[in-house]
Amino acid sequence: QDHLRILSGLYGLLRPLDLVQPYRLEMGSRLQNPEGSDLYAFWADDLAEAIDRAVSGHNEPVVINLASNEYFKAARAKNMKARVITPVFKEVKDGEAKVLGMFAKRARGMMARFMISKRIEKSEKLKKFSDGGYAYQDHLSDDDNWVFTRER
Repeated sequence: QDHLRILSGLYGLLRPLDLVQPYRLEMGSRLQNPEGSDLYAFWADDLAEAIDRAVSGHNEPVVINLASNEYFKAARAKNMKARVITPVFKEVKDGEAKVLGMFAKRARGMMARFMISKRIEKSEKLKKFSDGGYAYQDHLSDDDNWVFTRER
């Protein structure tokens, strides 16, 4: 409740126990509004500001971005004060590492579960993530994009 946030195209930034009604609305949906013609314009900097507020009281004000690119685009990370680390999950086949959407989505869920069950509060501890056969790859990573691979 204090550390996990969920991006919603309709509700904005949610905590796990926030009450929502069932709906179907993709973040990339076109929607005329006073700010523009889509949800990215509608949310403007509101999501970035809400995320900054959510992490401001933490010992390490870091956002671990496990959202899809479509959803996180709405958060306007470049406008956040907090550091953003995005884990990137790649499948290695015949020596080539590629992001495969279906597996990456599942891996993001596994990492969220790992963070919650292990009560991870320091970002460096994420490098120990090995669920599903993934392993952190320092040589493929940079400060903001941490690459995890597994053999297929």
